[in-house]
Amino acid sequence: MKRDAEAIGIGTQLTRLGRDPQEQHGFVNTPVYRGSTVIFKTVDDLENSRAKYAYGTLGTPTIESLESAWSAIAGAAGTVISPSGLGALALALLTTLKSGDHLLMPDSVYRPTRTFCATLLAKFGVEIEYYDPVIADGIEELFKSNTSTIFLESPGSQSFEIQDVPAITRIARARGIKTIIDNTWATPIFFRAHDHGCDISVEAGTKYLGGHSDLLMGLVSANAQTWPELRKTYDSLAMLPGAEDCFLALRGLRTMHLRLEAAQRRGLEIAAWMAEQPEVMRVLHPALPSCPGHELWKRDFKGATGLFSVILKPQFDKQSIAAMLDHMEIFGMGYSWGGFESLIVPFDCGEYRTATRWAPGGLALRLQIGLEDTEDLKRDLRSGLDRLGGGAGSR
Repeated sequence: MKRDAEAIGIGTQLTRLGRDPQEQHGFVNTPVYRGSTVIFKTVDDLENSRAKYAYGTLGTPTIESLESAWSAIAGAAGTVISPSGLGALALALLTTLKSGDHLLMPDSVYRPTRTFCATLLAKFGVEIEYYDPVIADGIEELFKSNTSTIFLESPGSQSFEIQDVPAITRIARARGIKTIIDNTWATPIFFRAHDHGCDISVEAGTKYLGGHSDLLMGLVSANAQTWPELRKTYDSLAMLPGAEDCFLALRGLRTMHLRLEAAQRRGLEIAAWMAEQPEVMRVLHPALPSCPGHELWKRDFKGATGLFSVILKPQFDKQSIAAMLDHMEIFGMGYSWGGFESLIVPFDCGEYRTATRWAPGGLALRLQIGLEDTEDLKRDLRSGLDRLGGGAGSR
């Protein structure tokens, strides 16, 4: 299948990867395998673990089907799966770090990753230093003798800074430093992180892979050099997902490219429309030419998804935000993204950043654009913006 995957389109790949009807009595999809104990035929087989699956914590056909499919689309040597995106991030960091190491972390990183660093990693003697995500090749000035890992997230969580991933990974590789990227926003369909030099790529399958807001999952893929250590760490922790979640993820995989295309189209339409509204100061969407980092996005990415942020004009306060959001009819207030439903949340990065200053000039909202009709979404947003300004911005 790997040879086929190099010659066929992504839509065809996603219909074929991670399944073999001949191994499952002709049924199209891999069934759900649940279990702990694996039975061996002989003592010799038992003592020498002569079985494809020796115990439930080492995997099942359902898990392996998803692992192999994800490795193929990510261009990875191997993939492991965890029960959540945050679990996957923790697994990746534990693979490359040890006590006494120095970790470089972008100041724009997903906040729960920051919390993991401040609690568990700091507890075990890892030195964490935050850096400006747009530093590019200047990151070399931050290297220490004990720097072992650089973490990247592009675009940045909430604030959407695009990092120069090829520049950073090139410098890191020359110094023997491992790189990990949170690639959840783009997925491997729109950004193949390993092709851009990343040793480990982490995606929250909770988002676009699942696509229906009904599962939690994280995926960690690695290049050939880093894969053995990742698998060793994974087997040591036995951080497996549930079989039903893997089944749902495999089902979501078949249509992920179609949903991503819809997310890109709808997200760009709403982002461009929001940029025209009188209450909005600017829109943070990497695919818009007005967004900082757009040229890097255009160079490195194959597409954009349906998540972006807007900065409101400075006259609005938190009470105005509440008046807008408390009465939305279609947009829900909730975290995550990548599902069929549209979401909106206020945020303030300035509460926790340390290496950079978040001062956008106005209050910020993050929007996830779902599969509703865009005209309905515009009406809901326009009504909300009217409430935001007490009706002053109505049209």
